[in-house]
Amino acid sequence: MSDEPQQQPQPGWAPREPQAASAPQGKRRRTGWRRLIPTWRMVLGTFLVGALLLVGGFVLGYTLVKIPPANALATQQANVYLYADGSVIARDGEVNRENVTLAQVSKDAQHAVLAAEDRDFYTESAVDPGAMVRAAWNTATGKGKQSGSTITQQYVKNYYLRQEQTVTRKVKEFFIAIKLDREQSKDKILEGYLNTSYFGRNAYGIQAAAHAYYGVDAAELDPARAAYLAALVNAPSQYDVIAHPENRDKAEARWNYVLDGMVAKGWLGRSERDGMKFPVPKQTTVSTGLSGQRGYIVNVVKNHLIENKIVSEEELDAGGFRITTTLHKDKQDAFVEAVNDKLIDRLDKKNRTVDTYVRAGGAAVEPKTGKVVAMYNGIDYVKQYTPNATRRDYQVGSTFKPFVFTSAVDHKSSTQDGRPITPNTLYDGTNKRPVQGWSGGRYDPENEDQRSYGDITVREATDKSVNAVYAQMAVDVGSDKVMQTAIDLGLPSSTPELTPSPSIALGVATASPLDMASAYATLANHGEHHPYRLVEKVTHNGEKVELPKHRAEQAVSREAADTTTSVLRSVVRQGTATAALGAGRPAAGKTGTAEEDRAAWFAGYTPELATVVAVMAQDPETGAQKKLYGALGLPRINGGGAPAEIWAQFTRDALQGEPVRDFDLRLMPGADRVDPSRSGSPSGEPSDGAGAGEEKTPEGEEPPAQTPGENEDEDQDQDQGGDQQGGTGETTGGNTGGQTDGGGTTSGTDGGTTGGDDGGVGDIGGAGQGGPGGIVPTRRP
Repeated sequence: MSDEPQQQPQPGWAPREPQAASAPQGKRRRTGWRRLIPTWRMVLGTFLVGALLLVGGFVLGYTLVKIPPANALATQQANVYLYADGSVIARDGEVNRENVTLAQVSKDAQHAVLAAEDRDFYTESAVDPGAMVRAAWNTATGKGKQSGSTITQQYVKNYYLRQEQTVTRKVKEFFIAIKLDREQSKDKILEGYLNTSYFGRNAYGIQAAAHAYYGVDAAELDPARAAYLAALVNAPSQYDVIAHPENRDKAEARWNYVLDGMVAKGWLGRSERDGMKFPVPKQTTVSTGLSGQRGYIVNVVKNHLIENKIVSEEELDAGGFRITTTLHKDKQDAFVEAVNDKLIDRLDKKNRTVDTYVRAGGAAVEPKTGKVVAMYNGIDYVKQYTPNATRRDYQVGSTFKPFVFTSAVDHKSSTQDGRPITPNTLYDGTNKRPVQGWSGGRYDPENEDQRSYGDITVREATDKSVNAVYAQMAVDVGSDKVMQTAIDLGLPSSTPELTPSPSIALGVATASPLDMASAYATLANHGEHHPYRLVEKVTHNGEKVELPKHRAEQAVSREAADTTTSVLRSVVRQGTATAALGAGRPAAGKTGTAEEDRAAWFAGYTPELATVVAVMAQDPETGAQKKLYGALGLPRINGGGAPAEIWAQFTRDALQGEPVRDFDLRLMPGADRVDPSRSGSPSGEPSDGAGAGEEKTPEGEEPPAQTPGENEDEDQDQDQGGDQQGGTGETTGGNTGGQTDGGGTTSGTDGGTTGGDDGGVGDIGGAGQGGPGGIVPTRRP
């Protein structure tokens, strides 16, 4: 402590209070309402912070939001099935969509959609806030509903996202649109938008819509129709004037709005626009359903594509295929009409239970190409699911017999006693005659109606479909060879019940009508086999799909096929298939009946077309095979009845307008003469009016067989070996005794193929002038 005296305060003095610092001059305190207004520093700071947050949020969003895979609905497409002429048969799949490239959409359609949805699409950015404002204004002022999103945003919503109205979806849409705009061209985005937009009538995409409303491709849309489709985009249900005629005024207002936009953008001339009338869409242009024959065709063609490894089942399920078939619409319609006229319309399902069992199936094949031009599968796919043209569960019956004879000729086979098998070789046609030379046990087939024919030529045995003869012939040839010949002609090797035994000749195999048509087409094409084809062209999203290369093969010799044709001509002219004469053309064919009359068949052909028709019996409830006895009010149904009648009408109508062509045949040696001997084999007793005791007529005296529409004088000249289509000296056997099927081949070394099948002597032919003549059985009355 300091020893210095402390200064004492004087009376009247006090310490001074510290004084506050003086406030700056010129600044006043903010009071009252002014305190509520932010300062410029606050505004600037808030703006900077907001801008940073906005930029940061944008960068973060742009970074985090990725372009996702397309949603499942957007990638689903229908497969489109077409007739050979390009008209639509059907579309399958849950989503009716067919993607097309922008080049496959008319410019008018492109401009119409832009005018309706985003007129500045090619110049604006991916997102346009101004568009949202304009859309709201147009909607409020009654100019029609318009999306606030750009086309890019709408495409993102359609293709990548779902349709829900949420903030999250809008944010994703925003960022994906910006990214997409940087990665894809405007044309590509517009193409995607046109393929994903919904237009009503279950039509997704501009191509499906063009077909649903106007029955044309998108490439064919003109300004008027394009503007209507564009008007549908945002109100597809309300603006369909067929479904909602009460909304037509609104639809037309929207249509006018689109057209005016096209004019404003210079895409449409004012004069053209002023002359336009509202293009009312059709009620139904093409059904997308599978009723009638459509579903069968889709089913059969899909299986054909898969089985031939053209397209996998998984690829077909994904859709996007455009499949042009070989089917001809006019021939397809003719087949349906023929079945209706000759079978379906004659059924009485109310009064005859058996009539409820009746089914029909058939197929027609071009012999020279293998193309399937028509099929009949059933009355309606949604009522009877199984396609009858391709089912393999009914015996083909005697329609198989021609394959046995073809095999005999092709292999130069002989009978048990060494005689060559020709159309005129004699066989024992006794009912239940045991087959000779078969080591597999006793086999003694019954003839139809238990009839015995005694000694009978192969030709007549074919006319009358004699089982005893053909069972023996199968053994004479070798049933394994017969089986292979059938396969070579066109039957699948996997055909059920196609096994080497004498019964093969009676048609116990269960091939389909399409299989049989393919085999008969080979006979019609002189033994050259083209595998049947159902598909002409396939594309996937515009890209061509390669089809297998099929080469024709000579399945059997021409002589074998043509000689078989000669024999089958007789079946039509005088045998069990005379109803086929109604086609009005030269024809060859064979009838057949399955065991217990469960099916009746006719397989036949002209030079241009091979067609097989089967009438079957099946219980609609259980699916079990039934008998046809009593159907149509008849005791029984044979191949020469309804099947041959259907064949005749269809063939006549399918070939209407095409020139009538005769068969050009080259026959085997010996086809023109009957073997007079019958040694070494037992002969049964002929039944009434048939067999060895039947009266023969000398060459040239057989009554001519007139085919409807053929010239009677021409037939007479041909029968006599005349020069119309046979020529004297160079025809029907000629001077050197060559053989022919009615002028089918000429004599010796001078001969070529001439004449028609209706010349010569009763299809067996005879000698030309100076050639040796054969004898033939008289025709049945």
